[in-house]
Amino acid sequence: MPSSCDSLMEDIEDMVSSSDPTPHERQSARKSIIPRARKKKELMSDEELQADSLIPGTQKIWMKTWGCSHNNSDGEYMAGQLAASGYKMTDDPTEADVWLLNSCTVKNPAEDHFRNSIKKAQEQQKKVVVAGCVPQAQPRMDYLKGLSIIGVQQIDRVVEVVDEAVKGHSVRLLGQKKDGGRRLGGARLDLPKIRKNPLIEIISINTGCLNACTYCKTKHARGDLASYPIEELVERARQSFQEGVCEIWLTSEDTGAYGRDIGTDLPTLLWRLVEEIPEGAMLRLGMTNPPYILEHLEEMAKILNHPRVYAFLHVPVQSASDSVLMDMKREYCIDDFKRVVDFLKERVPGVTIATDIICGFPGETEEDFEATIDLVKAYRFPSLFINQFYPRPGTPAARLEQVPAHVKKQRTKELSQVFHSYNPYDHKVGERQHVLVTEESFDSQYYVAHNKYYEQVRLLSRYINQRLKHRIHKSHEHSILQPHTHIYLCMASKTLSTCEKSTLKHLQINQFPPALTIIRNMFEVMLFISREGKGW
Repeated sequence: MPSSCDSLMEDIEDMVSSSDPTPHERQSARKSIIPRARKKKELMSDEELQADSLIPGTQKIWMKTWGCSHNNSDGEYMAGQLAASGYKMTDDPTEADVWLLNSCTVKNPAEDHFRNSIKKAQEQQKKVVVAGCVPQAQPRMDYLKGLSIIGVQQIDRVVEVVDEAVKGHSVRLLGQKKDGGRRLGGARLDLPKIRKNPLIEIISINTGCLNACTYCKTKHARGDLASYPIEELVERARQSFQEGVCEIWLTSEDTGAYGRDIGTDLPTLLWRLVEEIPEGAMLRLGMTNPPYILEHLEEMAKILNHPRVYAFLHVPVQSASDSVLMDMKREYCIDDFKRVVDFLKERVPGVTIATDIICGFPGETEEDFEATIDLVKAYRFPSLFINQFYPRPGTPAARLEQVPAHVKKQRTKELSQVFHSYNPYDHKVGERQHVLVTEESFDSQYYVAHNKYYEQVRLLSRYINQRLKHRIHKSHEHSILQPHTHIYLCMASKTLSTCEKSTLKHLQINQFPPALTIIRNMFEVMLFISREGKGW
């Protein structure tokens, strides 16, 4: 049967009829076509700048950190990640596009400074990103509305948050890091980092604590104890020494409680870390509360006697009254504290014990306060951090009947006078000690070193990055530090050869926060050193 198409055409050429234009005619017709000119879209200069400014990773960032060494370590990690992502960290807040404010919630003044900085940034039309314990503990505060927040366990995502803040978005990352349901110590320890001092590595060995102190707001932010595995901490220390670090600070809300959540303990960690410390470098242990160090006193004495570990321990007592300690829920009595101090003083000759005291805690009587005065007079602590009590919102202590403000101030003043009345370093005049020098004082008049007991020695001669042996020439009365008075560092060693010495010249010493370390008060002690002849 023939196809229905058979009668339509025999060849493909049958599709062109004789009436259609020839190819020549079609080509001639194109010459009369005038193409329409496209208008170029011209951008105004201010539009170009605006477009550039919205590209994340091209902005300048100024970061301000308040608070403890743990918070400072978090700040160093955040700065390192931002710089690795292309952002430029600046020391000048006026030229910055973004202000990253890393807060502390321990006392009211620190939060006041934080809140005022937010207001100042907004007045200057700066993008604001907040971090640290204040927004973690109270993210719904009115003055935090609309701001991007980086939680204390989310610092590894700082670049994401800043990127979105640059675009004008508000991001809040406040979650906890977990592995199989178990809470982790925090972000990875191998993240990029910009150290405020290239010779000091601050390692957070755990976050949170096992206590429930009635005055503490930090607990609301850092939570319960969560420790890093020993292997991760050892690897971080090993990496730091390879990068030229000469001193490691171990920090946390309570170093003595380390490992209780993962089946280990602090002495086990310390012995592993000591194996990694090169000759001449040093390890400094952070704050530990009395309850968790009591069972490790024998081992701790051995560790503090190790030549590469500072014979220094910070043990907060807060009050010498058992009644006040009970109201604080400190979980120890004054005899427990004395046992720790007496044991270490006996087993670790020359050990430096630093402590903290709160004046005017709710319910503190004159007898309670006098007991604290007697304790300070008896032990003559070379490092004493004196705090006037501040009721922190949301804490049980804030709901108690408060000691009148004028009484708190008077007690703080009286205890400070007792602290100023003695000089714990007079007996060191004439001693010959090894000291290590790495830093310049804020006024550029002295060079700062520390001895085995983490006592600050200020040299009149220039011996940066050297190990020296000097004779103590003179000691001066100590006093409580004011903000930005001194830097609180210093070790140097043979490992310094791997570190660029020139970086020391560029340290912004005045940027160090007032509470960079846990030993805030011993550094006004001025041990002038006179260099003797050769052959020491």
